[in-house]
Formats: sequence, structure tokens, C-alpha cells
Amino acid sequence: MCGGGEESRAGALGLRRGHLSYLPVAPGRMEFAAEVRRTILAERPAVVAVELPGWLERPYRAAVERLPAMSVIVYPEEEGSERGVYVVVEPADPFVEAVRTARETGAEVVWLEPDTIDRPHLPDLYPDTWAVRTTGYEKYVEAFRVHRQARPVEAAEHAAAMAWRLQGTDPERPTLVVLSLNLLESVLDAMEEPQEAPRARRGAQAELVNPHPECLAQITAEYPFLQELYEQYRTWMEPEELADRRLAQFRLLKESERNYEAQTGERVSHWQRRMMARYTRNLAMVDSQLVANLFDLTAAARAIVDDNFAWEVWQAANSYSWQEERSALETVNLSAEEVFLRSRKMRLRRRLPREKRRLMPRGLKPRLKEKFKGEWAEQVDGEAICSYPPEDLVIEDYGKLLRRKAKSLLSEERARVEPFTTSVEDGIDMRETIRNWHEGKIFVRKLERVSGDVGAVVVIFDEDRGERYPYQTTWLGEHQNESDMAFYSTPPFDHMVGPGIGRAEYGGFLMSLPPRRMFDVWSDPDYDFAETKAERLLMAGLDYSVERHVVYVAARPPRTIFRSIAAHLNRQIVYIPWGQLSPAKLKKLRVVHVLDGYARRETASRYIW
Repeated sequence: MCGGGEESRAGALGLRRGHLSYLPVAPGRMEFAAEVRRTILAERPAVVAVELPGWLERPYRAAVERLPAMSVIVYPEEEGSERGVYVVVEPADPFVEAVRTARETGAEVVWLEPDTIDRPHLPDLYPDTWAVRTTGYEKYVEAFRVHRQARPVEAAEHAAAMAWRLQGTDPERPTLVVLSLNLLESVLDAMEEPQEAPRARRGAQAELVNPHPECLAQITAEYPFLQELYEQYRTWMEPEELADRRLAQFRLLKESERNYEAQTGERVSHWQRRMMARYTRNLAMVDSQLVANLFDLTAAARAIVDDNFAWEVWQAANSYSWQEERSALETVNLSAEEVFLRSRKMRLRRRLPREKRRLMPRGLKPRLKEKFKGEWAEQVDGEAICSYPPEDLVIEDYGKLLRRKAKSLLSEERARVEPFTTSVEDGIDMRETIRNWHEGKIFVRKLERVSGDVGAVVVIFDEDRGERYPYQTTWLGEHQNESDMAFYSTPPFDHMVGPGIGRAEYGGFLMSLPPRRMFDVWSDPDYDFAETKAERLLMAGLDYSVERHVVYVAARPPRTIFRSIAAHLNRQIVYIPWGQLSPAKLKKLRVVHVLDGYARRETASRYIW
């Protein structure tokens, strides 16, 4: 008998028949792979019989030996056919786990499926397998057997061939039978009477290939991110504590958010997280499932946030550390249509260019990637840093726009409204004219001239009271039209987009003309009075501005004491709230690239988009 001590799973379910203990599973599902591993390690059977074709034993064993790297078995659909059948060997599949764990424990593996015919296409309609973690394995299997589906006629021959193999096993050796839930009843019925040997298969030659890392999410039953967590946990955790599907989804979305912020400078808001949770729940309910699948997660990310975030979710879900493009086997890039009978498509556009911009020039090479993780970071020597000139032009133009807007606000504050006499002055004041319509007069506006010009510009995206933006630097303009600049941001070289090219997100910055006058703002003791990085930039702006007016853009105005400081320096702060500016423009402006030396400018355009 299998196992000792406590009752086995098969015994609890009434699925023990002599030396045979049946362990039905849902193919391709992680929760059942964990149950298979737990059972084999607990009961230590002498033989593990798996529902896998015997004629594929050689490539299957080779694929299991390659794990955790995934493999694909390829064989022709029919004799002489050019179309192939692709079988993905992945770690979170219960049949693969059965072969793998049996190999670890030294158990013999028996391959049950016949060589005569391919497995019939049975309806793989299973309740959401996450229920195994909440209700337990025994209750899940019991409920499936009570409400079992109709048995297709073509399943009888297949079950009879499997029963013949089981009837030939050694009755003195405890055997664990791992087979599909939807074939369990047919096999049990076939075991009630002796079966004849099935005919042998002819002419099928199978080979093993290496799937390309970029196609894994399309061809695997469980998405690669989840399988990587399973692979990590199976080596050092108890089998019953293996990866939780919901926890894996939470980690997937958190990693996607980090990548999204690093790539775009935008954040996912708390209300968007709530809406995604509600939306994915509804999508799962439509499919009669408890937990959303990867397609639902990506669809929700696109609908609630944008295509860029959906792309990050898909890319994070497709990450699998052990899969490499280079292999001793042939590497193939497969699609979902080649592996599955039915698949769904989703089109993601990371940017929305005009139609003519979508045309790709001949000979244009795709965006370069690291050959290995950390390659670009190794090329940073830290001797000098500089900016990316196209970004300098954008931020200088925006500085000019803010100066013009500040001057316009000052003029509006000094405007006078008076009845029309001989001149319309600076235009008709429609509001005042309508308000006094009963008098039969037209009122005009007269803008007073503003004394002094606008100098330094301070833009604050985040006051950073939580130290999210630890990187602080000051760099000088390289010519007369480029401002000196001090800013604080996220660490640029924590997110590399090219060799020696880092991407960061501004927390705030200061711009001041004329250039080449600014000392290091962050170490200057004159500004130690400031309580935040934003206040330090404002104090430096008041100090370095050669013009009377200083622009301050932020979510809220500065403390009242800064008005007194400005007056003492004969300066005036012009506060512009965020609500008066374009949020789309501010989001684009918030991303900054820091180059590790001037030589990087020659190649930066190949990596920065």
C-alpha cells in the first residue's frame, strides 16, 4: 500500500484499487502540480503512472532534464503532413511534475497513453483550480465527479488502452496513477474487465526544440511569471505552501507598475487599482472562473490605465529567468495559433503616432536590448554626467512658455476696466459689459505695463517628503541659450535604457539664465533653512534670478514666509498651480535621461524614445 501514517489522497476519495492509487488532475494547472508533488513526496510510491504517450517518452525525459528551462516537443500532425503538433513541457504542469518528482524519488515511470491514436479532444472544462487552495483537493475532485460531464464516445478506446497498461503493472509494487479528471471515470470502468493490447503507432518522429523567451506567454498554459514563482518555491518550500495564484498576480501588477513608472514617468493611481480589481473580477465571472487569467489582466490594464501599462503587464508576465534564446537545441518563436486550437488576440499600441509616422523606414533596426541583465549598468564609469540635447530643447521651450504665462498673469492682476470712450484699449470686457447692460455702456480692459521681467523658473512635481527622489544634482548650461539647472529625481542609473544611459523621473527642477553661474544648490549652506527639496530650489531661484519675478509651479503655493524672503531680496514669486497647465505636457516633461559622459550623446538616439 502507498504511504504510511495518515490516510492517502486516493484512500480519502475512495480511489484506491489494490496496488493502484488514482490521483486525478486538471492538466496544465499549477495547483494540481503542487498536489502531485506533495503526494509523491508524502507517499513515496514505487511506480508513478502518468497520462503521457509512451512513444514520446524519449523527448519527454530529455525535456524534463532541461527544466527549469522550458522545451517544446514537435511531431507531424499526420504521416507525411507538413503541419506540426507542439507540446509544451512546462514546470507547472501536473504530468510534467509527476515525471520530475518521480525522477527525484527514484520511482519508476510508466507511460499510459497508447501509441496507436492521438489523445481525443475532450472538453477541458474544469472549475477554477484556485478553488483547490480554498476548498481543498478532495472536495474539488468530489464535486467534479458528482457533477461530471458527459463522456465522449471516442474516450472509450483511449481509456481502454490506458487500462491495458495499468493491468500490466506489478501488483506487488504500489503505483500512483496521475491522469486527467475528465478521463478518470472512463478508465475506472475499463479497469473492470480485461483489455486487449492496442495496435502500435507507425511513422511519427518527434524532436525537441527550444521556445524563444519572447513567445512563452503565448504558448504556455500558465503564464511564465507564475511558473517562475512556482519553480522558485518548489525547491525550498513545503508542497502545500507553493505559489498562490492571487499573490502572484499582486506581485505581477506591482512589478508592472514599477516598470511603467520608470518607462513613462506616470503612476497608477489607487482608484485605477480598485477599478482593475473590479473589472478583472467581472471578466473572471463571465468565464465562470474565480481568478482572472493573463488575458483578462492585460485587458483591464489597457482599459483602466493605457496601452503602455498593458504592455508592461504582458512583458512582466512573459518574464522567465531560465529561458535563453541561445541553446543547444533549435530555437523557435511560436505563436498561440500554432499551439492551441482556440486563442484570443489583443492589439497593444505603446504610442499612438499619426498614420504616416507608422510607416517604418527601410533598413530600420529594432530597438536594441541588453545581451544579459546588467550589461548596460556595467558600462557606467561615473566620471561625468550630461543631459540629452533634444530634451534640453524641450525643457527650455517650456521654460519660455512658463515665463510668458507668468507675465500674462501679472498683467491680468494689474488690469483696469473702464467705460468705452474713444479707444477699445486692450479689448472689450464682455463680462463687465453684460453685467452693466442696463446702463447701455460698453466696458473695455486696459492692461498695465509690468515692471521687471521673469527670471528663474521652479517646477515642483512632488515635494518628496517621503524621500522617493534621492538623486540631487546641479549642472550648468553649455551655451548662452541653455539654463543652469538644479533638480532632484529618482536614481537614473537604477533604470538603464542603453549603455551608460539612465532614465529618471523628476521630483522638481530649477532653471536659471544666464548660464554658468550656479554653484551646487544641494550643498550650499545658505539654503539650509529649507524644510524640503522644493523649498531649497525656490530659495535658490530667488537667489540666482537676475530678474524681479520668479515662477513657481506646484500643486500648492509656498509657505507665507517665502513671500517675505522674496520681498527682502526685491523679488516676487509668481505662483502657477498645476491646474492651469496641460497635464499631458507635464507628464512628458517629467522624464529625464542622464548620460554617463558626452560620448554617449552619439548613440543615445538609438535607445531613447
